[in-house]
Amino acid sequence: MKFSSFWLKCTVSATAFFLPGLAPQLAAKNTPSNKPDKRPNIILILSDDMGYSDLGCYGSEISTPNLDTLAANGLRFTQFYNSARCCPTRASLLTGLHPHQTGIGWMAQDQGTDSYRGHLNKNCVTIAEALKLSGYDTFMTGKWHVAGDNYNPKRDTSNWPCQRGFNKYYGTLRGAASYFDPHALFKNNTPTSAYNDDEYKPQQYYYTDAISDYSCKFIKEHLETSPDQPFFTYIAYTAAHWPLQALENDIEKYDGKYTQGYHPVRRARFEKMKQLGLISQDCTYSETVGSWDDCTYKQWESRCMQVYAAMVTNMDQGIGRIVATLEQYNQLDNTIILFLQDNGGCAESMGRDYNKTWNIKPRSPLAPEEFPSYYKPPVHTRQGLPVLGGKNVLPGPANSYIAYGRNWANVSNTPFREYKHWLQEGGISTPLIVHWPAGINKNSNGQLRHQLSEVIDIMATCVDLAHAEYPKKYNDHNIQPMEGISLLDAFNNSSTYKYSQRPLCWEHEGNRAIRLGDWKLVSNAYFNQSKKFETYELLPLDQWQLFNLATDRAETNDLAKQYPEKVKQLAQQWQSWAKRINVFPKPKRINNSN
Repeated sequence: MKFSSFWLKCTVSATAFFLPGLAPQLAAKNTPSNKPDKRPNIILILSDDMGYSDLGCYGSEISTPNLDTLAANGLRFTQFYNSARCCPTRASLLTGLHPHQTGIGWMAQDQGTDSYRGHLNKNCVTIAEALKLSGYDTFMTGKWHVAGDNYNPKRDTSNWPCQRGFNKYYGTLRGAASYFDPHALFKNNTPTSAYNDDEYKPQQYYYTDAISDYSCKFIKEHLETSPDQPFFTYIAYTAAHWPLQALENDIEKYDGKYTQGYHPVRRARFEKMKQLGLISQDCTYSETVGSWDDCTYKQWESRCMQVYAAMVTNMDQGIGRIVATLEQYNQLDNTIILFLQDNGGCAESMGRDYNKTWNIKPRSPLAPEEFPSYYKPPVHTRQGLPVLGGKNVLPGPANSYIAYGRNWANVSNTPFREYKHWLQEGGISTPLIVHWPAGINKNSNGQLRHQLSEVIDIMATCVDLAHAEYPKKYNDHNIQPMEGISLLDAFNNSSTYKYSQRPLCWEHEGNRAIRLGDWKLVSNAYFNQSKKFETYELLPLDQWQLFNLATDRAETNDLAKQYPEKVKQLAQQWQSWAKRINVFPKPKRINNSN
């Protein structure tokens, strides 16, 4: 589907300056039943395992023209934060609570305490549940990953999407899978596969395309059957989470793009980010990880980033089709689109080294009605070919299962330190793009918003947009109050936006951080590793690092010894927060195999 002429002529102007405007008033809370409901449609888009600088409008060389156009005709937040990992971020995004308050303080496994059950508890509601009470239609596509390990359809499904507020669902319940034949794939509560779907039969199945196409399908169905009712849809891509798998025509677009190695790409992004105003002109530049000169497998290594870029571009193309669908039905203006990422670039080494278990023989192909088994990595493709990794296998096709690794993740996170899992800026910083023609004055188009904010604010924003009543009780369970603050005032740079006046706090796998204003205190956990389990210790006060992010967003200059009282003050505030949201008691042993 092609864009309208209006959408095609939209471009990003990185150097333009705009004056802030005031949003028009939203429709009255109690819309008369005999008139169309003018509250905005809400589209929440989440990508997976991407770094802060991976979009064109955030500094990248990767082609993302559709997201860039949304940014050019909307807003970009520069200091928005996630929760460092897929499950915790999804839990916070959906509920407006900190991960531990939802029961997902770690990952999707039960670790034996209420804060670490690995699935959403009954004392929280999802955005879909809250907005459904207010008259919104709700549907979802993509990765769920907040329901523990309970994926057998004969088991408890109470935490699956359709039981947590969504009227329709197409996607995967687990965290990672083949893009050409994903396991744990469901339509509503019914298991399906890429090859037995009566409604969706593309010439070449590719999961990112399927998420985009089903999103368009759900939106069309809603607008054709209930055009006067607003909708909320959550689109959770798995791109660009490993395995590195992409369509060949997308891969070809980046032939030769990354043969120069890590540092030139990272440096170019750094300079572009300064030009765009995303980081200050005097921002420090953290050391590039990895030496291209010492890289033995340069063709393989550059191919990794080439496939990664292709995955991002394919996702952007799908977002373009979703926008075009809204335009087809004249709904783009009254639809707010929010795009963000679940954590920073991923340094995990899945499939980068040869594994003797890959030395397997081909097998008979699966029939269309058969489902792929869950292995990580999977052993065979649907066609029966062995799935391989290691540096003798180029990533991209269905029979490869490889991650792009630490060095390219460092490029994705330009100019920050660390990665997914950690609480330095490289682990928790995410773009936030907001596009809403009817609610954001055109004079603000293309502007940046520097207000401190985080993923728990999305629930409060959606409730505000929908004029919904956030429930105190739901299904006979007491519901915890929202932790976040609506972003509507921040959209228009209002002085009433107050999040910058309170601390932002994180804990994940023993890693700790707190940010208050420009000051940030951060500490990595100490891990003892055994074959299947990890135990961790919270490090003592003298192991905290302190940074002033106003001048050192990349966290290169530790000021802890220079300002010991500030360390003590922030550490005490973090401890109070951790006690309040039940970080403790922490699990003593953690099964971190997911």
